[in-house]
Amino acid sequence: MNDYSWVPRVFAALDPHIANLLKNRNLSLLKVNIACRTLTSEEALGDPGRDDFPLQKGKEKLMQAEIAGFAGQAFTDCPGNFAGTVENILKLLPVNNFNRAAVVASLNALLRSINKIEGTIHCKDSGPRLCSSYLVEEISGRYGRPKIAMVGLQPAMAEALSAVFSLRIVDLDQQNKEKRFNDTLVETEGYSVSELEKWCDLLLVTGSTIINGTIDQFLELKKPVIFFGTTIAGPARLLGLNHFCPLGI
Repeated sequence: MNDYSWVPRVFAALDPHIANLLKNRNLSLLKVNIACRTLTSEEALGDPGRDDFPLQKGKEKLMQAEIAGFAGQAFTDCPGNFAGTVENILKLLPVNNFNRAAVVASLNALLRSINKIEGTIHCKDSGPRLCSSYLVEEISGRYGRPKIAMVGLQPAMAEALSAVFSLRIVDLDQQNKEKRFNDTLVETEGYSVSELEKWCDLLLVTGSTIINGTIDQFLELKKPVIFFGTTIAGPARLLGLNHFCPLGI
């Protein structure tokens, strides 16, 4: 068992699941079949009909891990390359954004390869727009008309949600400060998670929080939390987190 007292606690929760996967030597000793590379926005998104996604602005990259012909992805602001065995990569200490992205992307690919999850590749073209309409339907069906706090701007979702719900959007990127989606302005400072929880009925949180190390604070809230996106597909499956990503490929 690794000592995770100094890294995001979520990886301590994942550790026994990873250890269990690595007991299968046919999986853990796979060699050379893991290659992490960053994708261009065109490769990742195709033409989504808008140009304000973080990938298109160069703020984030999609790291892709490939195992035995199966791919898994993770958003990161610290892209890079890695080649080795499944055991090598899943035992990387999650001490920075690169290591966490490499582990999560590879975990997504591995779970995809053994039919534990689907949708480990970002949707393209009209996918983000359709996904956003499905999200409105999903939230309306399950929660009625809740006040929603979106953590991590996803512009297509923000556009769709702000037209229907009372919405607050918070994001770490200062370039998004005071961007407007219908009547909702993006907040980049002056908020706290505890204050957001008091205000909202539901939190919609980007799965990229598992990469940037901020996810722990959202795992202990009393209000319902939905994590969105392909990045967190594998961890959500293993940890039983509420996850939304209906059009992942």
